[in-house]
Amino acid sequence: MSRICYIFFVIVLVVNCKSPEEEKSTPNIVDGTQKYEVYQGSEMSTLMQGMYAYNMQIKNEIEAGVQPTEFPDVFLNIHTAQLSDTKTRNETFEFYSTEFIKAERLVFVEDATKAISQRYNDAIMMCVACHKSECTGPIPKIKKLLIQ
Repeated sequence: MSRICYIFFVIVLVVNCKSPEEEKSTPNIVDGTQKYEVYQGSEMSTLMQGMYAYNMQIKNEIEAGVQPTEFPDVFLNIHTAQLSDTKTRNETFEFYSTEFIKAERLVFVEDATKAISQRYNDAIMMCVACHKSECTGPIPKIKKLLIQ
């Protein structure tokens, strides 16, 4: 089941990623009376939505007593994914994204001294800490990933 979800996650990322030479466009939907512009998320937005879904799956596995074993390398795209037009990479983002990757990798270590739920929550709290500095909107959703 987890491999199927991981494969689905990777497929969603590949389908939603744009090549750098593609021109950014906003699709328009016309229903006969009005024209609507449809928001398309950036590569980073799409990546983070996938990371959310994958971490929700990991949370469920941990709560069921299953040790996650495979770190998804697609998470490393956090360092290169295109941000939305209004955002820029800065030192704060670079710091938190690096610390998140370190913390997330620890979730997949079987012989760690810290409990799996604590390691997992540490990784999620890196997301919260980063979002406190820049994009605060998703914080309530991210906090739903925490294991109580």
